[in-house]
Amino acid sequence: MALVPGFTRKAVFDWASADLAPGCIITSDELGCFAGVTDAGCQHRAIVADGRKPKELPEFNWINTVLGNLKTSLGGAYHAFDFAKYGARYLGAFVYRFNRRFHLEALPLRLFVAAATIGPRPARWLRQAEESF
Repeated sequence: MALVPGFTRKAVFDWASADLAPGCIITSDELGCFAGVTDAGCQHRAIVADGRKPKELPEFNWINTVLGNLKTSLGGAYHAFDFAKYGARYLGAFVYRFNRRFHLEALPLRLFVAAATIGPRPARWLRQAEESF
């Protein structure tokens, strides 16, 4: 998962060029911006929804589950927040947990080790993630 500035062909091209292996197969719901993945050297397989509901499209079952979990996670933990300012951090935290979902028992120890070994950092270093978006 990565934050993109918008659903434009250029934004999807930039994302695909940076995060996808050339030649990989991308499946989408035929949103026009996904033509950017073919520009980046990937294959694109579009599945037309034709007014069907997400539960009627088994190809998208896993992504609908992930998006539902993301929505529930953000809504439950952050009842009111400034998404424009903190959205990238919240998405990053979700992605970190998602990528380690099969080893959740190790997360507290990993956090403790990282906090104990990193040492002091200036505010400029801490804010780099905010400035990248």
